[in-house]
Amino acid sequence: MTTTGKVITWTSVIAVLALAGFIFFKFCFVYAEGVNEGDINYFQKEGFIFKTYEGKMIQSGLKNTKVQGSIQSNEFKFSVAKESVAKQLEERSNTNVKLHWKRYLGTLPWRGDSEFIVDSVYTAKPIK
Repeated sequence: MTTTGKVITWTSVIAVLALAGFIFFKFCFVYAEGVNEGDINYFQKEGFIFKTYEGKMIQSGLKNTKVQGSIQSNEFKFSVAKESVAKQLEERSNTNVKLHWKRYLGTLPWRGDSEFIVDSVYTAKPIK
């Protein structure tokens, strides 16, 4: 093999490995994990080709502003990849839930529209 052929081969191998590393880091690497608690605002199955479960949680709290005691609400948009977790959320409408999620740096069409993928439901308390 000539020197030019070796350079092209090594350059190709490095380019393929770099592309594979980028794809893994962007779509498969778990960037963060956490738990959010709040009231489910909506939860639905949507999509044209890939039907995914999408939801929004409202987290209420006190806002630190010039007006003392004002209330703010934070929205947490999430996707659910597992059918069993989606069934648990559908059964618990009108409840306060605690969701465990994983955050990825990119979205995949079959995983959902959000970077936050809920993988389990910890607790559910009825809203009073």
